[in-house]
Amino acid sequence: MTRQPVDLILTGKYLLTMDERMTVVADGGIAVAGDRIIATGTAEDILARYEGADTLSEPHGLIMPGLINVHTHAAMACFRGLADDLPLMQWLQEYIFPAEARLTGEIVHDSTLLSLCEMIRSGTTSFCDMYLFAADVARAAESVGMRAWIGEVLYDFPSPSYGETENGFACVEALFARYSGHPLVTITVDPHAVYTCSPALLQRLGDLAAERKARYVIHLSENQEEVAACVERYGRSPVMHLDGLGLLNERVVADHCVMLTDDEIQLLADRGVRVAHCPESNMKLASGIAPVVKMLEAGITVGLGTDGSASNNDVDMFGEMNTAAKIHKVLRMDPTAMDAATTLRMATIGGAAVLGAERSIGSLEPGKIADLIVLDLDQPHLTPIYNPISHLVYAARGADVLHSVINGRIVMRHRELTTLDEGAVLARMRRLSEQIRVSGER
Repeated sequence: MTRQPVDLILTGKYLLTMDERMTVVADGGIAVAGDRIIATGTAEDILARYEGADTLSEPHGLIMPGLINVHTHAAMACFRGLADDLPLMQWLQEYIFPAEARLTGEIVHDSTLLSLCEMIRSGTTSFCDMYLFAADVARAAESVGMRAWIGEVLYDFPSPSYGETENGFACVEALFARYSGHPLVTITVDPHAVYTCSPALLQRLGDLAAERKARYVIHLSENQEEVAACVERYGRSPVMHLDGLGLLNERVVADHCVMLTDDEIQLLADRGVRVAHCPESNMKLASGIAPVVKMLEAGITVGLGTDGSASNNDVDMFGEMNTAAKIHKVLRMDPTAMDAATTLRMATIGGAAVLGAERSIGSLEPGKIADLIVLDLDQPHLTPIYNPISHLVYAARGADVLHSVINGRIVMRHRELTTLDEGAVLARMRRLSEQIRVSGER
């Protein structure tokens, strides 16, 4: 039988598809042509049917979908460790906002590259980013070949990126024009939060998101102080404030959602709002623990995010999964809460659903885009293996990722980045850190 030529074949000890049945194929394989998955199955079957221009065979490998980070600020890698052990509002107002006032597009671009190095090395293939100088974030992601949802954050006050708010709308429109139909970069509409955006600005951005059929990404009910300030100013909580403005709908990606009542959880579910859960950042800033188990029980689609490296202090989604699973067990005093399969879904197909991309990414199925990673299971901390899904949440680390494929393209092979000069990125950031250190002194 003549074998069908394809661009890439991967085989391993396990193939974890993350389809509806959470199918795990022992001695599995996958065939990729262009940016698409052509077939999945046993390695024997794949190798018998297809001939790869490139083949990666890992006898101890686990092939799985790439992880999807649904909330981060990639360029904040340049502020990693700049101001730790502080409450959210003090951290923002006394340290982060002043440091951000000195940012430039090139600093954001180079800092984003640093974060992309870390993401790819630790198994992330897609991320949703809201930050300043979004065009430079997009430029970095595009150059590296990373899948990204990117938005320019808008506030009521002038931004270091675009100046006055009205200029921000021009910036967002330019992003939509530049990346319309792009295979990797999707533009979002991003009001920062209810405490930094007037009702008029929130509504205008909501209209833009509806017009563009774009995700509306916003920090929401991140801590008690935010909720109290919103109640004092508007007479209602952040969730009820957005609902009163007619802004809660299926386009909304609500980041954090730590302080929610049961009625608000049901309202978010009824409105089809998607949620980005960022447990490590919420822990570090002592914002609280988001009631994610209740959200899932209510039918809310929840994905997992790291937030930025200034409040985490990394973007390792394997670490985030581990934390998410354990913190909810303690919160509920129930060892069965947030089981491994539920947690892994949040980091893969659930994250894709948050971004409206579950038909394209998040699982390894024929016809879907080839965004996938391969882990090396031949490690002391991953031996023995009784349940691969459990291992991925409770034992695996970002450093276990051997290969990464995005859009059918190998972006890391045997731990070597293929689309980035990692040494140059690190050297550049070391030089920038001295500049940032001086500007951050108080």
